Amino acid sequence: MRIYLLSSIALTVFAADWPQFRGLNGSGLCPACGEFPATFGPAKNVVWKTDLPVGKSSPVLVGDRILLTAAEGDNLVTMSLNRTTGKVEWKRSIAAPKREAQHPLNHRAAPTPVSDGKNVYAFFADFGLVAYDLAGKELWRLPLGPFNSQHGVVGSPVYADGRVVLVCDQDTDAFIIGVDAATGKVAWKSPRNVINGYSTPLVYRPARGPAQIIAPGSYQLTAYSAVDGEQVWFVRGLTCQPKSAPTIADNIVYFSGWTTGNDAGQQVDLPPFDEVIAKADANRDGKLAQPELPQPWQPTGSWRAIDLDRDGFLNEREWTFFRTRRASRNGLFAIKMGGTGDVTDSNVLWRFEKSLPDVPSPLVYNDVVYLIRNGGIATALDAKSGRVLKQARLTGALEDYYASPIGVDGKVYMASEHGKVVVLRAGGDWEILAINDFDSDIYATPALDHGRMYVRTQNALYAIGK
Repeated sequence: MRIYLLSSIALTVFAADWPQFRGLNGSGLCPACGEFPATFGPAKNVVWKTDLPVGKSSPVLVGDRILLTAAEGDNLVTMSLNRTTGKVEWKRSIAAPKREAQHPLNHRAAPTPVSDGKNVYAFFADFGLVAYDLAGKELWRLPLGPFNSQHGVVGSPVYADGRVVLVCDQDTDAFIIGVDAATGKVAWKSPRNVINGYSTPLVYRPARGPAQIIAPGSYQLTAYSAVDGEQVWFVRGLTCQPKSAPTIADNIVYFSGWTTGNDAGQQVDLPPFDEVIAKADANRDGKLAQPELPQPWQPTGSWRAIDLDRDGFLNEREWTFFRTRRASRNGLFAIKMGGTGDVTDSNVLWRFEKSLPDVPSPLVYNDVVYLIRNGGIATALDAKSGRVLKQARLTGALEDYYASPIGVDGKVYMASEHGKVVVLRAGGDWEILAINDFDSDIYATPALDHGRMYVRTQNALYAIGK
């Protein structure tokens, strides 16, 4: 592992921590972080560069440390770098006891760790949760799994009031879990009636009452009490496979969900299970084999995607999820926070259904919602009404996007899969200021510090600054 120190200027005063995926409560913003360059890297405005083992998790910042995860063979790595110099201060690893199935774009070190300011908590689907103090001493381990997920469990943990909270959405036996941060003991565990989901939750603090965990899932966004995991309120109408993370601005949660085959006009109205059984169950075993289904009822993708327990047949639960999937619609929601029970009709303020991201989360910056869709299509919406302010292609970076956009210093930064970091002048009439090519894939969302941006590529971490 090599470190390249390209500037002798050391920054020893840190504006704020960036303790989880997308920073303070997943906002992607750092209002007091000062000025940032529009043009940079890998050989311009680089303060330092450190070679890293492979991983797709995003860096988090706590005090004078940068914390992230990686994988070296079957070793699941958590590591700490000095924020000023980029020097690796410690690296700890756990031997993976299993290998979870995952999509080629997923990675065994894709979930981003979270910190409470004293310790760091990392999740690996191939193992579970592990906690270290900031000096690298292991505090506890909590094995989890194995999981039954089509593309691999990948949501990042969050922290709320002494609990490490993790959503483990999978095709069978999905759950959300609250773990005591001091001991690693399970404080509560609540089942989720969902299938494969890949989103990271966020923490909402209402004016009264305990903190809530806002967790998107297939077809529903749910708020849970951070104290005991009980459901507080929910909104129906989400798409099947949420991948983006939600974000909160002015007591409104914004969430974008997109799944192949669920754009407007692609919906199919399938009959209920009892009607399908009566017509298609040739051997009368109460289950549906693929050859029994008439062609109009066949899945457009793989049978495995709807055979949730992988037994080769569809039962009533599996058919119901499939039926709901074919009828659901992709959309970006703006949802007023609060209430109890089903608040779909009362709390959904607006919905937008065109040119939606697959993986990147929405960014809400100065009353504008920014979206980046695969192919380099950027959209700006009015945060209050959902009205389109501008939509255009990012000429020069017409690629797929997996990192989420961040906003700082009147600029919006969007990193493409193949390493082009597009810088926009923020605003409803945004314009491209620069396109910076790192010549290496980027899947991690950058982290922000006072005058510094930390960009993780496929094999290195860059500190960018003037």
